[in-house]
Amino acid sequence: MTALRTINGLLVAPGAGTGELAVTYGAAAAGTVLAAALALDAGYAALPAAVIAAVAFDMFGGAVANATGAAKRRFHGPGEAPSRRLGFVAVHVQPFLVALAVPGYGWAAAGLLYALAVAGALAATAAPADLRPPVAFGAAVLGTAVALTAFPVPGALLWLAPALLVKLLLAHFLPA
Repeated sequence: MTALRTINGLLVAPGAGTGELAVTYGAAAAGTVLAAALALDAGYAALPAAVIAAVAFDMFGGAVANATGAAKRRFHGPGEAPSRRLGFVAVHVQPFLVALAVPGYGWAAAGLLYALAVAGALAATAAPADLRPPVAFGAAVLGTAVALTAFPVPGALLWLAPALLVKLLLAHFLPA
């Protein structure tokens, strides 16, 4: 039981309840199945499809996990510095992994999506507390539009920008 509790603590948050775990893993599984089906339907080989599926598990599950009360206590509790939340955003280099493995998703698209996530997090951090939610929402919707229109994005990856920005800017970055 300790190993399972450790895994759940890492993937969701320490102290996540049964309902939080079920919803998180359900979203992760559904997103993974959807993304894998889109990848296979697009004709991607096994390695690109596997990378897409793994990233989808993290994005879909992570968006839900970061919205749980357990994750809010983990990242927004007493003594939690904004730099830790910014660091969490900065380590999300999955767009570059996708660019490395998936034909048709370029480095420019990956770099732009990554920059939009980091810039949105910085903007939300710099905003006064009462404006952080609208700034984060603005960055997420504008970032999604820019990421999907500035460079070609394969149809099988149209979920990536909104899922990443919801996960990082809305679910993770906002305290409630």
